[in-house]
Amino acid sequence: MLIESCDLGCGDLQACLSLDRLSLGGLWTAQQWHTELEEPARPVVGLRQQGQLLALACGWLVLDELHITAVAVSPERRRQGLGRQVLALLLRRGHGLGALRATLEVGRTNVGALALYGCFGFQEAGVRRAYYRNGEDALIQWLNLATTTGWGNP
Repeated sequence: MLIESCDLGCGDLQACLSLDRLSLGGLWTAQQWHTELEEPARPVVGLRQQGQLLALACGWLVLDELHITAVAVSPERRRQGLGRQVLALLLRRGHGLGALRATLEVGRTNVGALALYGCFGFQEAGVRRAYYRNGEDALIQWLNLATTTGWGNP
């Protein structure tokens, strides 16, 4: 079955909330997702199969930087390359909107996410102590989109 990439909007609010709960433990409220989905400077992209949202990635465009705020893959579809696909889609979208660099925070112990971001060439640039609700530190990572070529087709 074909997996389709798409831009997500306000009509996708319930699908985003559902995937957020399943994959990220309820990162954002409905109002926060609504804001993400309606703001043009906050690209949200997804992967669908037969109408079901399998993965999403979103970020904030701040001047020439794309701040990646979430990457989520449905738990039953993990380890199938969907995280790579949706992140590549977001990086391309951000670059198309003028982003020259991308940044994100990732939990120090999130081995899967660290491996994913490493495949794209993200580099650690610092630490945010006790950044997450559970007290875990976040590693700050950056990617130069202007000089990186491999992020489009990892």
